[in-house]
Amino acid sequence: MFSVGELVVYPAQGVGKVEAIEEQEIGGVKTQLYIVRILSNNVTLMVPIANAENVGLRPVYDKEEGEGILEFLKDRSDFTGYSGQNWNRRYREYSEKLKSKDLKDVAYVLKELYLISKDKELSFGERRLLEQAMGLISMELSYALGVTQSEAKRKVEELFVDIFEVKKEDEEANKE
Repeated sequence: MFSVGELVVYPAQGVGKVEAIEEQEIGGVKTQLYIVRILSNNVTLMVPIANAENVGLRPVYDKEEGEGILEFLKDRSDFTGYSGQNWNRRYREYSEKLKSKDLKDVAYVLKELYLISKDKELSFGERRLLEQAMGLISMELSYALGVTQSEAKRKVEELFVDIFEVKKEDEEANKE
């Protein structure tokens, strides 16, 4: 059970703060609810306490788990790329992973899209998914590692600096 003032993560929304625990009548049944304010956009969610685990509400990762996510992002051995898979199928798969309660699933999407971008220009939809994954990861890592969200984002981007350097070299070669 979470307490008022505690930071939590709601899948696909990100880090939020438990602002209150209330009892409300919904459909004639008294229900205890967490009132959670998502920090990135001030959206307020009402999450039934009895269903909190099922919807994926969980504590923010600690420092060790945050560092584990950075290590996971460094490891390229699980990269499947886009061979033989059309964009629609990948988009559905990535969208589902962004809704996961496991930050590793979100990190997987981020890593895949960064690595795909090494070989081809990302579509508008892919760029949106990449931005969403980066936002979710950098927000939670900022709390887990005790840094600002900008610093967390920079740490993640540094793991993919080789991709950006290759793209820069390619762009310069194309100009000549």
